[in-house]
Amino acid sequence: MRIFWVLLKKELRAFFVSPMAYIVLALIMVLNGFCLRAALSLLESAPSEGSIVTWTFDAIWFWLSYFFVFPLLTMRLFSEEKKMGTFETLFTAPVRAWQVVWAKYIASVIIYCVLWVPSYLNFELLDWITLGQIEMPTGALKGSYLILFAMGLFNLAMGCLASALTSNQIIAAIMSFTASLLHFLVGLFISVIGRQVNETFVDITNYFASREHIRTFTNGLIDTRPLVYYTSLALLFLALTHQVVEYRRWRS
Repeated sequence: MRIFWVLLKKELRAFFVSPMAYIVLALIMVLNGFCLRAALSLLESAPSEGSIVTWTFDAIWFWLSYFFVFPLLTMRLFSEEKKMGTFETLFTAPVRAWQVVWAKYIASVIIYCVLWVPSYLNFELLDWITLGQIEMPTGALKGSYLILFAMGLFNLAMGCLASALTSNQIIAAIMSFTASLLHFLVGLFISVIGRQVNETFVDITNYFASREHIRTFTNGLIDTRPLVYYTSLALLFLALTHQVVEYRRWRS
């Protein structure tokens, strides 16, 4: 475990000393600031059944930018090592492939969680400024960040696999973005089709539809099925990443 912690600290240090950390943080802050302001404008214009949490996270303008986060976080994880020639050097040390994969993945998860802290503080600040006059359901707020965390585990795992498959960071970013967006669009398409058939099929399609997942959690309803779904897929993609890294390790 000592080697794992050393690798994890190395990854975190490498990210936070690079400009990419602050570019991604700025992107998240701008995205959340815009979504929060748009939600406030919507609630000011007319009465609505949804809370400010629902309108912030269950909005199309949120999803238009959300999927750019994962390529920026993961594109350099393995691609940079291979491009700079340090991938082979790394494995001359007594390290295992799973330690490298998990260290890089956990580092990206930690950074991903840190990026959402300013967003949560925005809600706390808004609640303090308005003296609680704006309805801000605690369950909906916590549920929103819980599903974002679960979806992040899945999308970051896909990004890790994309980075392990190529030495070009741009290609890795495109692959990660495309995979994340396709999963969202397929889930959305299946969800729309499901509304035209029986209820059993609708329940099945809800496993795939990210939009339905975020809608459920932003309403304060905690469903364990999406959590199991995203966690299982994350483990699957990490297993695939491990196989790719192990293969490249012995081939080199």
